[in-house]
Amino acid sequence: MTTSSPPQGHLPLAEGFDPRTREDWQRLVADVLDKRRTDDARTEPDAAEAALVTALDGGLTTAGLYLREDRPLGVPGAMPFTRGRALREATLPWDVRQLHDDPDPARGRTAVLDDLEHGVTSVWVHVGDDGVAPEDLAEVLADVRLDLAPVVVSSATDQPGAARALLDVVGDSGSVGGNLGLDPVGAALRTGTAPDLEPVAGLVAALDGRDGWRAVTVDARVLHDAGASEVDALAVALATGVEYLRHLEQAGIEPAVAFRHIEFRVSATADQFLTAAVLRALRRTWARIGEAVGAPEADRGARTHAVTSLRMATREDPFVNVLRNTLATFGASIGGADAITVLPHDTVAGLPERFSRRLARNTQILLADESNVGRVTDPGGGSWYLESLTDEVAERAWARFQEVERAGGVLAALRDGLLREWVDAATAGRDPLLATRRRPITGVSMFPNLADTAPERRPRATLTTADGAFVPRRDAAVFEALRDRARTLDAPQVTVRTLGAQRDFGARQGFVLNLLAAGGLAAADEVGPVAVLASSREQYVAHGAEAVAELRAAGAERVLLAGRARELGDDAGLVDGEVYDGMDVVALLTDLLDRLGAPTEGETR
Repeated sequence: MTTSSPPQGHLPLAEGFDPRTREDWQRLVADVLDKRRTDDARTEPDAAEAALVTALDGGLTTAGLYLREDRPLGVPGAMPFTRGRALREATLPWDVRQLHDDPDPARGRTAVLDDLEHGVTSVWVHVGDDGVAPEDLAEVLADVRLDLAPVVVSSATDQPGAARALLDVVGDSGSVGGNLGLDPVGAALRTGTAPDLEPVAGLVAALDGRDGWRAVTVDARVLHDAGASEVDALAVALATGVEYLRHLEQAGIEPAVAFRHIEFRVSATADQFLTAAVLRALRRTWARIGEAVGAPEADRGARTHAVTSLRMATREDPFVNVLRNTLATFGASIGGADAITVLPHDTVAGLPERFSRRLARNTQILLADESNVGRVTDPGGGSWYLESLTDEVAERAWARFQEVERAGGVLAALRDGLLREWVDAATAGRDPLLATRRRPITGVSMFPNLADTAPERRPRATLTTADGAFVPRRDAAVFEALRDRARTLDAPQVTVRTLGAQRDFGARQGFVLNLLAAGGLAAADEVGPVAVLASSREQYVAHGAEAVAELRAAGAERVLLAGRARELGDDAGLVDGEVYDGMDVVALLTDLLDRLGAPTEGETR
C-alpha cells in the first residue's frame, strides 16, 4: 500500500479534524462564560459572541471570535498597497529614525553622531522655537555623512526656515535624500495660527532633480496627541494631503509629481494591531486618492513614518514606557512603516540623555534584527482579525474624510470648528474610561509605585500657542496632576483600617492601597482626617459600625468603605462614601486631596 505525499508547499494541518461552524465556536465560548454562573440560566450562543466584543475609539470594535475568510489579499507593491509598498529586504528592514530637538547645537551634534554610529539610519531634527534654531542646523549635522544618512526636519513655528536651512546644509553634496518637513496645516493645528501654504510650491520646485527627496510631511500626530481617535486623525491626514495636491496643482505642479513629495507621519500606540491596521488602511486609502488624481501606480502607496505615541507616554514610572514603545514598534513593523521613531522612555520629563536614546534606538533594532520581524513583509497579512480591523479602519476613515471634503476641505473644516468638534467628542468619550480605570494606565492609574518617580531632565523650550491650538493631551496627565498635588503635602496619607484576618481584608486592602497610590497617597495606621475601612461583608456586619465609631472618635472626618455601603446592612448610612471597582477614581482622589489640604494648581501653600 502506498500513500501519496501532499503537494509541494501544502501542509494539511486541519486534516482529520471535523469541520466547525460558527455556532460550534459560540457554544464553546458560552460554556466558558457560564462557568462562573450560579444559576441555571445558560448564555445563548449569539450572546456569548457579543460578550467578547470590545469597543475602541472612533467607533471601532474588535470581536473575540474571527473565522476563516476567503478574500483576495493582494501583494506588496501593487494596488491597493494594503500589504506594503514593496517586498521588504531582509537586510534593510525599515529606516531607524531618531528625533533630535535639543536646542544646544553642541549637544545635538554629539547625540546625532552617537546615534548614527550605533544603528540609527536617518536623522530627524525638530527646528524652531521648541527645538533647534535654523541657524544652528549646520552644526548639529556637521558630522553626518549625507551620502549615507537621510535627514528630515520638522517645525511648528518656522517650516520654511527649517527647509531652507536643510537645503543650505545639503548644498550640492549629492545627499542620499531627506524631507523638508513642510506641513503648514499641521503647524496651524499645533500653534493655533492661520495656515500659510504659499511657500510649499517654491520649495517643492527647489527639489527638482534631487533623487530621494520629498518636501511634505503630513503629521497626523498633531490631532492624535490632542486626543483625536486614530480614525479621525487618519481622515484629516488624507484631507490634508489632498489639500496640498490641490495647492500644488494650482501652482503648476501636476498631481502625479506632487504625489511623490508627500510622506505621512502617524502615531504608533501600545495597541499593536490597531497601529498595524491604521498603517495598512492609510496605504489603501491614499492609493485610492492616487488613482483618482492619476498618479502612476508605482507611486500610490503612502510613504509612512511611525512615531511612538506621545499621548500614551507617562511621566511617572517611566520605564513602563519601554514596554509601550516595544508594542508600538512591533505594531508599526507589522503594519509596514517605512521609517520608525521611538520616543525615549523619559521624553515626558524633558530632553533625553544618552542612555535614553540608546534604549530607544535599540528597541527597534532588536525587533528588526534579533526577533526577525523586520525580515518579513506584512507578517500579519491574512490574519482574519487584522484584515477585518484594517477594513473597518479604512471604511470609517474614508467616511470621515468625505465629511471633511463635504465641509469644503480641511482648511474649512478647521476654520468652522469641525476638527475641534471631533477631538472634543473623542476626549469626552475617553476621559470617563481613564477616570474609572476601565482603560488602565500601568504604573500610573494601576499598580503605581510611589517610590519610582520621574527623573530629572533638562526641560524643553515651551512652545507658545494661540487660542484654538491643538495642544498635546496625554492620557496620564490627570493622574500626574494628582501626584503633584500630593507631593505638596508633608504627610500625604490616608488611614486604612482593616477588620478580621488577612483572608477577610487582603484583597480589598490591596485594592485600596493601589487606588490611593494612583493619586500619590500612602496608607497610614495613625488616624487622620480621612479613613477607609476595608474587610469582608461578614466583618462589616459584625464589627463595621463599631469600627466606624472608633475612627470618628479618633478624629476621622470622612470614613469610606471598601465595597458597597449596603454591606453594612442597617448601618449603611454611617459611612460617607464607597471605594469600589469601576468608580470615578479621579473624582475620589481629588476629593481626598482637597480634604487633606493639598493646594490646587495655581495656589500656594
